[in-house]
Amino acid sequence: MEREAAYWERAGERVRCELCPRYCRLKEGQRGYCGVRVNRGGRLWVDNYGRAGALHLDPTEKKPLFHFHPGSSLLSIGLPGCNLGCAFCQNWDLAHGAPPTREVSPQALVAAARRARESAPDCVGIAYTYAEPLMAFEYVRDTAAQARGEGLANVMVTNGYVNPAPLAELLPLIDAWNIDVKGFSPDYYRKLCQGKRDPVLETVRTVQRFGAHLEATTLLVTGLNDSPQEVEQVARFLAGLSPDLPLHLSRYFPQHKLTLPPTPRSTLEAAREVARRHLRYVYLGNVVGEEVTRCPACDTPLLSRSGYAVTNLACRGGRCAACGAPLPFRGTVHA
Repeated sequence: MEREAAYWERAGERVRCELCPRYCRLKEGQRGYCGVRVNRGGRLWVDNYGRAGALHLDPTEKKPLFHFHPGSSLLSIGLPGCNLGCAFCQNWDLAHGAPPTREVSPQALVAAARRARESAPDCVGIAYTYAEPLMAFEYVRDTAAQARGEGLANVMVTNGYVNPAPLAELLPLIDAWNIDVKGFSPDYYRKLCQGKRDPVLETVRTVQRFGAHLEATTLLVTGLNDSPQEVEQVARFLAGLSPDLPLHLSRYFPQHKLTLPPTPRSTLEAAREVARRHLRYVYLGNVVGEEVTRCPACDTPLLSRSGYAVTNLACRGGRCAACGAPLPFRGTVHA
């Protein structure tokens, strides 16, 4: 299922990949940083097309998306490859390793999602997730177009490290995005993630301007990006786009190259209070406990989440049952 890549050009005796800000210049037989785009015969090819390293029916809340079809599920696929090198990566084997995979064509994935919807009415579509779906650009583009024709939603869970042209091609096909804003310090991105911050922030701005559903996640790593100052910078940036944009502050656990202790619960709770100065919806992730979404008008509890189980407290026909205010959700509440 190998495919010729989109977004590349010849650069002398090499080819230059133009999918992401790395602009890898590859000689014959060389792979890009992502590990899945390769120069063969003077042309750029992708060898992760339809190679599923993970395929599961997941709660939408797991992505995490709390305001997109709350209580629903998504058929979630992960394909190899990633263009960042986060020291704390939770899916390193899939992102940069050589995981076992099986072939799943776009047609097969859409058919599987259709069957899932028929057997579980709360399944609303497909999520491209686990590693970095932007490095499977061609597969996501082709599959999302077919899914859209079947009335299935498309969800991207991504690091947002992509160039404007491929992003513009995907925007009309993707219904919801969760974008990692890994921190706000350029040095943090450079040292901990092996990338640049500004292209990610521009992706967030572009998705918000386009009008797709958007939520953001920041993994708070003990002692590295969890200061009140950096959390406030992230929150201020997002609030400048919309104070209704949900932010998920996620708890770090030792993974891959990092052995720092897990983020203290107290640090997460303090970070949430800082972020709430600017954003209406701030949630904690990777923690045990209840997370509640409240009405923006009257503060009535709307939805309660314990793990991935969602309880409808006061949502009635897209409005708050207490005051009638329109609710901040995109799509049907399935709880």
